[in-house]
Amino acid sequence: MSGQEQETDRNVEIWKIKKLIKSLQAARGNGTSMISLIIPPKDQISRIAKMLADEFGTASNIKSRVNRLSVLGAITSVQQRLKLYNKVPPNGLVVYCGTIVTSEGKEKKVNIDFEPFKPINTSLYLCDNKFHTEALTALLEDDSKFGFIIMDGNGALFGTLCGNTRDVLHKFTVDLPKKHGRGGQSALRFARLRMEKRHNYVRKVAETAVQMFISNDKINVAGLVIAGSADFKSELSQSDMFDGRLQAKILKVVDVSYGGENGFNQAIELSAEVLSNVKFIQEKKLIGKYFDEISQDTGRFCFGVDDTLKALEMGAVETLIVWENLETQRITLKNHSSDDNNILLLNPEQEKDRTNFLDKETNVELEILDKMPLLEWLANNYKSFGAALEIVTDRSQEGSQFCRGFGGIGGLLRYKVDFQSMDYDDLDDLDYYDDDDESLF
Repeated sequence: MSGQEQETDRNVEIWKIKKLIKSLQAARGNGTSMISLIIPPKDQISRIAKMLADEFGTASNIKSRVNRLSVLGAITSVQQRLKLYNKVPPNGLVVYCGTIVTSEGKEKKVNIDFEPFKPINTSLYLCDNKFHTEALTALLEDDSKFGFIIMDGNGALFGTLCGNTRDVLHKFTVDLPKKHGRGGQSALRFARLRMEKRHNYVRKVAETAVQMFISNDKINVAGLVIAGSADFKSELSQSDMFDGRLQAKILKVVDVSYGGENGFNQAIELSAEVLSNVKFIQEKKLIGKYFDEISQDTGRFCFGVDDTLKALEMGAVETLIVWENLETQRITLKNHSSDDNNILLLNPEQEKDRTNFLDKETNVELEILDKMPLLEWLANNYKSFGAALEIVTDRSQEGSQFCRGFGGIGGLLRYKVDFQSMDYDDLDDLDYYDDDDESLF
């Protein structure tokens, strides 16, 4: 498997974990029947099984009958799940079992077990009225964080870039005297005052950098990029006042045309080589490549739900690009009159229109068999179409343009596809696909 494929798989796994965390955090149950179990790598399944057996004995003494039965049921579910594993997987094991109360007030059993995408070094067993996802959230936060210092003659800005999230930590302005030729014999004094103020400014930036990027005597960033106009940046990076620990972490010194936030954005782009493993840069590059295909009118691109899924069905999609918050739902309907299943792809507005759920011939409302977000379906099935899946955000300028202008779904194609000339006459409605036809669905 190539590095790019591994990175794609990792990004999809991260998205799945984020989605799982969101749903687990929202879940609530009655009593303390929701079990969160995290087993670190190299732990023993037998030890956990013994602990669960002890817990079962303890839970048998719970006075409330309803709570006792639900806790015992949850512990039994966890024990059954553990029987599927001979040993703890290399990255550890995460199990969530319990009975949750849905928004309609109905009880629903939840049984989830999976191996995380990277080692989880936390041991946890909790019975509560909610699931505990803190350890999973910590897995996502481990992505490398880079520090940025942007300084020019007007002030300095301190920021961080983590994944595709950039944060401005602190900024301040400064009023430095300019060079001038007046003063006669006072010229030297003016020059000395000017040098002193510059020196104090560099000192202040160096001291603030320690406050921003060093906590508990440890550097809290994976690397530093120093940017600026004029020679302030070089002065800072070579200064004795700049903390040696931070000096060792300097990845690049870049020249930018602006100060402040514009300079921050420019510095991120200019240090792209060094930060090539940061998602923000990858996202900008990917969507930039997509926009290049469009501007050159190569025909090797698609956008919108219908065209993208048609291209996917043809095996033409090399890289599938989807916004992480795509709202389109994939709904499977049972048509009893023809014994076929119909697939609908609807956004929230279309979902409100109940006419979309009617059989066109009999005008009878069709039974909903299954409903899931289209992105979730794609995340589970993209490999079977020979495509790579890239899940993007709308935080970068390019990402925002992709989501607003292109519907948040599109793809880079292996070859040119002329969607306009494709024959749609045999389909009454583009939202419908026939399950018996050996098509995408």
